Amino acid sequence: MASKIVAFVLSVALVFAGTTSLANATLISTQQAVAVESRAAQEAQVREALAREDVARMMVEMGVDPSDVDGRIASLSDAELAQLHGQLEELPAGGVLAVLGIVLVVLIVLELTGAIDIFKRA
Repeated sequence: MASKIVAFVLSVALVFAGTTSLANATLISTQQAVAVESRAAQEAQVREALAREDVARMMVEMGVDPSDVDGRIASLSDAELAQLHGQLEELPAGGVLAVLGIVLVVLIVLELTGAIDIFKRA
């Protein structure tokens, strides 16, 4: 009886061992490669700006969990990320107003994407 069970299990294993998944490799265009690298660079710069201690403190004061920022940045579309990155580049370096501007821009973008609901609607 035990040998029949072992034989059955081995035969089922052999049947499924023969099935493999196929991997398809395709070429991507230069524009696609540049777009991927550009997005990665923009995400890194936005994350770097938002990882500052004063920015994180202000986000906590406004009710945003700093640990959620990475997921929210990753969920932004390419256009939203480019807009946010552009606004961060235009802000002056340092100062309370710059930090407040960064946090405000992030909150507005996250509110528009539906990731958070800080500005309660009546």
